[in-house]
Amino acid sequence: QVQLVESGGGLVQPGGSLRLSCAASGNIFNIYTMGWYRQAPGKERELVAHVTSEGKTNYPDSVKSRFTISRDNVKNTVDLQMNSLKPEDTAVYYCNADVSTTPFLTSNYWGQGTQVTVSS
Repeated sequence: QVQLVESGGGLVQPGGSLRLSCAASGNIFNIYTMGWYRQAPGKERELVAHVTSEGKTNYPDSVKSRFTISRDNVKNTVDLQMNSLKPEDTAVYYCNADVSTTPFLTSNYWGQGTQVTVSS
């Protein structure tokens, strides 16, 4: 019913920047929360950034001050600006959203993931 498609991943040198984008489409009534998660090989998936429909954001200490999440409630997109990237930021980054398809049904959706590699 709802699809999330990420873009913007790639290879970047330490200290560099990348901007990830995620577009939601489908039978969308409302999008409540949107966020980014990442998963490195052999590790658990972890929260990178989260933003509510009101614009409230949350970041773990590992990325706070370096990453910025933003959303466009008209275009149904969410972006993640990543600055001062470190090798430990290397992971597959996934878009996530809580989306209602009717006034009474809300579900959680994931994108397919986009690879971010930080290396010299």
